[in-house]
Order: sequence, then structure tokens, then C-alpha cells
Amino acid sequence: MRHLAILVGLLLVPNIDCFEFVIDGDWEGDSPATHYADDMSVHQYMKFRRSILPNEEEEVEEEDFEAIVGSAPVTVHSYKVESRITARFAHTTVKTSVSNSAQQAQSIAFNVQIPKRAFITNFTMNVNGITFVGSVKEKTVARNLYAQARARGKAAGIVRSNSLDMETFKTEVHVPPGSRIEFELHYQEMMQRKLGVYEHTLHLHPGRLVPDLQVDVYIYEPKGISFIEAPNTLGEYFEGVAKITQSKDKAHVVFRPTLKQQRKCSNCSTSAVEGVFTVKYDVVRDNNAGELQVSDGHFVQFFAPTNLSPLPKNIVFVIDVSGSMWGLKMKQTVKAMQTILDDLTVDDYFSVIDFNHNVRCWSEDLVPGSSVQVAEAKKYIQAIKPNGGTNINEAILRAIHILTKASDHGLIDPRSISMIILVSDGDPTVGEIKLSAIQKNVKRYMREDFSIFSLGIGFDVDYDFLERIALENRGSAQRVYANQDAAVQLQNFYSQVSSPLLRKIDIQFPEDVVSDVTQNRFDKFFSGSELVVAGKIQESSITTLHSFTTASSSRVDLSLQTETDCHKLDSLLSHHSHSFAGFARQMWAYITVNQLLAERSLAPNAAKKRKITQRILTLAVEHQFVTPFTALLVESEGGQERLLADSPKDPKQGCCSALTPLGPTTVVHSKPPWARPPTPTPPSEAKGTILVDNDPHFIFHLPKNKMDICFNIDSEPGHILNLVSDFSSLNRRDTVC
Repeated sequence: MRHLAILVGLLLVPNIDCFEFVIDGDWEGDSPATHYADDMSVHQYMKFRRSILPNEEEEVEEEDFEAIVGSAPVTVHSYKVESRITARFAHTTVKTSVSNSAQQAQSIAFNVQIPKRAFITNFTMNVNGITFVGSVKEKTVARNLYAQARARGKAAGIVRSNSLDMETFKTEVHVPPGSRIEFELHYQEMMQRKLGVYEHTLHLHPGRLVPDLQVDVYIYEPKGISFIEAPNTLGEYFEGVAKITQSKDKAHVVFRPTLKQQRKCSNCSTSAVEGVFTVKYDVVRDNNAGELQVSDGHFVQFFAPTNLSPLPKNIVFVIDVSGSMWGLKMKQTVKAMQTILDDLTVDDYFSVIDFNHNVRCWSEDLVPGSSVQVAEAKKYIQAIKPNGGTNINEAILRAIHILTKASDHGLIDPRSISMIILVSDGDPTVGEIKLSAIQKNVKRYMREDFSIFSLGIGFDVDYDFLERIALENRGSAQRVYANQDAAVQLQNFYSQVSSPLLRKIDIQFPEDVVSDVTQNRFDKFFSGSELVVAGKIQESSITTLHSFTTASSSRVDLSLQTETDCHKLDSLLSHHSHSFAGFARQMWAYITVNQLLAERSLAPNAAKKRKITQRILTLAVEHQFVTPFTALLVESEGGQERLLADSPKDPKQGCCSALTPLGPTTVVHSKPPWARPPTPTPPSEAKGTILVDNDPHFIFHLPKNKMDICFNIDSEPGHILNLVSDFSSLNRRDTVC
């Protein structure tokens, strides 16, 4: 049993009527020692939460997710979600108003699930008339300001944790009875076109009946909306409840269930509103050169040509069949491959590699995707039995060799697309196991015409590594969750890359007119997707902006041109009350920050990383994005009360990164104004509690060294752990279990 000491520390911590601070993640670039030095007075307000990941093959009952959580009765007065989508850029606001209807003080939590690709831009909260307003700052600056308030006994917190394609935003406030609290969260994201559709999803989890529950999605697309639908994804209770009004270029989707419609049954007091509200749409495309829009000194070009013949493709499927793939993962992979192979045509060439500690090729050469070859490959995959270790390095190099040999022998159509699709669930354990060495090996042998697409199966996969391998080699990556629909996830990803239409796309603008242009050269374009380029207008006096695009199709090289009026859209936006006027500026920043984050992950050295990090910081603060390097500081007037919203670095990290020492501190515990009762009636004081997280960890303090050491433990709920100290021991065995 590992060392124990945090129990004693928790017992010594006084309780106050304020926020509980919860953080998930690490401060970029900080060491544990830095944490200790910076946070000498805040352990009582913080706990580190880490996801407890179940065995994918076991059926696990998931904990219910609720937007508003309290240990005693809580009244939810309103729950409103509004999204304004303008030219594919969405600004979403989640607002709720609640009150503590219990007879005693309690903690009330506000939880929101947001897409992982979204950036939080603001969070405000009003507690008993005291308003907290947010601003994004460099993480170290925000942290220092927050620590100042925290040292005065005033603390707060937010947690964002990984969960499928969503992240969870959470804040918790401890308030007296009768208190009224209003929460408001803002986040932004760019809509991504997949398989010909933009899909906007909103997770609704009010957790109880709400008198005023409403969802509004406003869409404005300057070129026009070709179709829109709001499929009922919330269950039979809400068939036909969502209403759509649409004109040529605008649409409004409203979901406003009555209390009667919210009930699970006529006599039920529980809400049936639980799940994902979805809106799907696409836009009118009248020009293969793309849609060019200018607004607020910025431009955005959307490129998604139609009526093109697919390029032939050469694919090597590389499948991990190590022992960790046994069971559901392998079954779902085999099931997906049956469908994927059926999609091949006689113009496509392919092979299959399976690997564990050994690497085996179904065919040493690329073969055409005929029905006979596809049937043989299916039989081969069906017979795979997972076992052994994981030799990713050798498997990828073998796939590169197959493509290289075919290219050198003139067997590959010069207009075709060559790709490796890697499916794996774990880290390398055999052969070359150093991740950086594998990256170098792959980069050394990969040709510019080849791409790697990575699929990481399960929660325990090193997804960052698979993503780096893909991004560095002109591909992309996706995490596949090892559940009953893993096969569908695999098939959907393949569908997105299975129909390449163009290669070597280059989108240019007059150099003396624009600046700070995002990525404008692309290796390939897939059917149903969209390429987006944004930038700044450098010359304010211009009235028309031109763009020039070149690309290679299956038959000919294309040269396309389009133009747009530089002032027309701003005039139109000024007349639309539900549009997002700053979309172009924010979209440019959104794309730029995401590209810099990807570039940083591939940076070859620390100096390059620091330079990119500084650019990210500058943009994120200017455009108010919560990123891995910025934090949202939420302050009351005068900065007397402060909250801190942090973006997690790595959910796999242990407890120590967010913990603070138990050494001697001086803390003034004053009750802040928002924690006082809203009426002159004296409130009942909250009882002191000790909170135990589902991440068992302990700290013990070494007084002479002035150090705190943190340990994770392997234990089960209900186990009693006894702490025994032996201060006479010179080898510092401070705890024995």
C-alpha cells in the first residue's frame, strides 16, 4: 500500500462559505515544484479530478449528467440555449437561473457539455446581486490574480474534462438558503462540413422540469440555405416539438417544450429532456471556385466544388491485432472492415497489413479492388486472432514500402491518392518503442504523395502520438470509442476520406491586399467536406476582393477565380438582429489558433515551441479564447472575488499537477457578499464537509525538507485506510498502511 497523509491534512482544513475549486489538468510548462511555490494557501479549495476509465468490454452504467446539481432541493427557473450561426461560425450561449430552495446552505453546480472543438469565450455569474464578469488572460497572469483572491479565503473553480466528443464545463457555488444564482456560458466554434452536411449539436441536460425551457438556433448563410432539418434525437416524447422557419438565406429552429411535454409520464416529476438536440443543414453552391465573404476587415473563403469525378486511390490498411485488441475492439474492427472493403472499386488498389509483435502482409503488392480480391481480403481479416505485443514502427514502414514499390514500378496512377489507414489501440511495445524515433523513421521514408490517417481505438490509446504521425504526414486522426458502435465510427471516418476529388489545391489572393492568411495550400479535397481559408484585409480602400484557385482533378488541372464585394455583407449583417456580426474576425482567429496548436505539437525543439506558444497567447487573449495556454478569470467589481476557468492539458496525468502543499499558511476566512443571505433573515450556516474524490491520492509533508509528496493508490470504495507515522525512521518511511 502506498504512502498516506492527505487525510490528516483534510481534517485540518477549515470550511468557509465560498466556492469549491475543482481543476482538471496541468499548467503548461509548470513542474510540481512550481505548483508548490505558487499555491501555498489553497489546498483546501482544490481537488484534482481524473477520469476513471472502465474496461471497454464491460457494460458500465454511466452516471447521469445534469446541468444543475444540488445536495438539497434546487429550483430551476429557466434554462435557455441560443446559437447564432453566421457563415458556418457559431456563437452559443447557455443561460440558466436557479435558486436554493432548501432550508440550509448548499453547493449548487452548473454543468454544460460543449464540443471539444469549441473555445469557451466567456462565463458570467450573478449570485445574490453580485455579478462576476469574465476575461481571458494568459494562464500565468490569471493564475496569479486568482491566487491573490484565494489567499484572502475567496475561491472558486471550474473543471473541463474529456468525454467522447464533448468536454464538461463545471462550476460550483456554495450559497445560503433563498439565494438566487444566474449562470451564463459562451463558446464559439466553426462548423465543419462532413459527408455534405453541417451538424450543430447541443447537449441538453436540465435534470428536472423547467417552467421556461427554450432552445433557439439562428442560421444566416449569405449564399442561401439549400436544406435544413432538426431530426428528433431526444426521443418519442418530443416528436414534432422542434419548429423550423426558413427563408432563402435565414433559418430559425426553436425547441420550447411545455412542462407537460417535458414530463416522462403524466404523473412524473422527472424530465424527459435528456440528450442531444441536433440541427443539420447545407448551403447553396453556385460556383465551384468557392464562396468568398468579407466582413469587419477580414475575409473567409469556403471551397467545396461539386460534380467532380473521384480520384483513384491506393490504400494500405494497417490493423493492430495485438492482445489488447481482443474482444469488442477486434470484433468491431472486423465488422467495419467488411463494409469498408466493399466500398473499393476496380480503379482502387489496396493491401492489408496486420501486426502485433510480428508484421504480416495479406499481399506484398497492391492489388485492384475487384470483387474477388475484396472477398479474399475479407476472409483473411475474419480469421485474425489478436495476441502478442505492438510493433507500430515496423508495420507503418512496411506499408510505406508497399506504396513506394508500386510507385517506383509505375503501377500508381500519377493522379491518384495514396494513403495508409492505421488502426491501433495502444502504445508500441515491440521493436522501436521510442515515439520520437518512430516519427523520425516514418518521416524519413514517407513520400510527399503519401498520407497517413490514424484511428485510435479505446480510452487508453496514446492519441496524441497517432495524431502527430498523421498531421506530420498530410493526414488526420480520429479517436474511436470502444463501444457497440465502434464499427460505425470507423466506417464514418473512412467515408470522409474514401472519395478524394482534388489534389494539390492552392488558393491565392492579391499579396498587396491581404495579410495573415491561414493555410491556403492543401494536399487533397474529399467529397462532402470543405476547405476554409481566412485572413485580414490589408487595404481598407478596396471595394472588391479576388481569389484564384488551382487544383488537379481526375482528368484535368483546374484554374478557378471568384470575387466579392468588400462592403455588401457588413451592410446586410447590420439588418439581421440574430446574426453574429463578428464572425469573420473570430473565424480567422479560430482557424489560426487551431493551426498554431497543431504546428506546436510538431515543433522540433523547445525554442520553436515557445515562439508558437507566444503567438497563440497573443491571439487567444485578443480574441478571448480559453486554450491550453490561457485561462478565463471571472471577477466581481473591483476584483475582490475571482473564479478561474482552466483548459486541461492531459486527462491521463496524475494527481500532483494540480495539488498544493499542506505546509503552514495564513488564510483570512471572510464571508464574501454573494454568500450572504438575500434577505435580512439570518441564514442557517452550512455544515462542514470533507469531500472525497473518485481519484484516490494522498500527500504527506516532509517538514525538514519543506516538501510535499503525492501518491496515487489502488483501492476500492469503502476501504478503510489507517495512517501510521514513524518519525524515528531515518529513511523517511513516513506512512505505513
